[in-house]
Amino acid sequence: MGKSRLKISQSVYEKVATLLVEALERGTLDWPLPSPPIVDSDFPVREPISAQELIEQGLALLNIDKGMFDAKLNNVVDLIVPHRMNLTDDPYEVHQKWLEKRTDLVAEKLIFLINTDWLARALDPQAPDADRWWLSVALLNGLSTEPTGQPIHQGYHLVESIALGERPGTWHTQPEAGPQNIDWNPHAIVPRMTSVIAHESGVKAAIWILERLLQSDVNRRKLLIEWVRLLMERPSLIEPLGLVQILLKLSQDDSEEVAMSTSLCLAKLIDFDRDSGMRVCQELMARDEVMVRRAMADVLTRLFRRLTFDAIPYFNKLRQDEDENVLAAVSSTSGDLRFLDTDLWANTLVELSNHKLPVVRRNIVPSLRDYFETFPEDERQLLPTLWQDGDEVVRTRMRELLSRMEEVSPKQFSNRITDLVSNGCDLQPLWELLDARKADASNGWKRWLAGEGDLPEVEQKPHHISDMEAPDELPELDYALETLDQELGFLD
Repeated sequence: MGKSRLKISQSVYEKVATLLVEALERGTLDWPLPSPPIVDSDFPVREPISAQELIEQGLALLNIDKGMFDAKLNNVVDLIVPHRMNLTDDPYEVHQKWLEKRTDLVAEKLIFLINTDWLARALDPQAPDADRWWLSVALLNGLSTEPTGQPIHQGYHLVESIALGERPGTWHTQPEAGPQNIDWNPHAIVPRMTSVIAHESGVKAAIWILERLLQSDVNRRKLLIEWVRLLMERPSLIEPLGLVQILLKLSQDDSEEVAMSTSLCLAKLIDFDRDSGMRVCQELMARDEVMVRRAMADVLTRLFRRLTFDAIPYFNKLRQDEDENVLAAVSSTSGDLRFLDTDLWANTLVELSNHKLPVVRRNIVPSLRDYFETFPEDERQLLPTLWQDGDEVVRTRMRELLSRMEEVSPKQFSNRITDLVSNGCDLQPLWELLDARKADASNGWKRWLAGEGDLPEVEQKPHHISDMEAPDELPELDYALETLDQELGFLD
């Protein structure tokens, strides 16, 4: 072993040993530890007598198994060092100074790999190691302190493995027999298991860990929410682990940040159980914290897709909020009402068009294309209202909308400019835009408005109708793009 490798290895080892002791001290504060999911009937399980004995045992294993430590250290170093052009270079020699500044990062990744190795041996179905089970579960409990980085992703992976009673990484997929196998039988029909199955004893141990986080400080409760978000992807684990009850408690949490993060789990919860999702929604909507209200406004679109009409009361309540960020998010979600009730949607757009906040008025502009397609006569006079808006962003978007409408549907364009004139709107900005696109394009419309000319017509181009046969010649790209624009409507 080279001097650089030895120096970095010793430095990282000291930090890993320190992290191990500190994590085991925190993890063993919750005593007794849960029983191992898998046991060997020939070797009875011996429970640790005290937390101090467990800490000493963990340090002893770390000292004895130097081969495991060195192998995992090499894996971590290869993972985090910058790309090496020469693959024969020793990363410890080439990146010694770089690694010396990042020994804390290496130690953090290494301690989680050691925990994964211990848990894999504890859940080995052929030879389960009960001693490593106590160490791994206590270490996981002690390492789960912050809702960032390794504790989220690697910690979740370990908790899920415990709940399934499977070694980490072995239960995600099952190998499927194929012609590359010696014993492959092409005529055999083997039922394939495509979903994971909760392990009865493993679920109890996983619940123990989740409850420890639920009863701990704010950072650990925020980490619990991150785990729950990932666990919700496994429907077969939601009910056994009691995730619905956990989310209900977190929605009532004293911490604003914890309750706010709960909203991110609503979509999956409603997909699993609509009634439970509604209960959590009601708990969150009953809170007055601004961060919670903003979080609920951000997930309104997901709620509309799943709760349909039952989400309208949440929309109406948040629409009356005083916070600008909440109002901005709610106004951008107003387009979802179109799929539920078109009249309610149109009336909401009219109401929001008179809102005092410019951001609210801007957010309804993307809905205008659908509005004019649904209500071509514009009985609610939404266009004149927005045209007279003092916000330049809104007026610019209005001009773009009308100029595109003039190219595609002159009849509808004529109705719109008639409404604008009757409401005393200044059309000079629109004429300037039309002339910029095509010289003297506005003159025909000015003469028509003055009663001195006919309604301008758009040049009709032949529309291709497919005969299900390959054409001899492909259409020009410009023609294809223009045809596509016309079929999509008058809004680019």
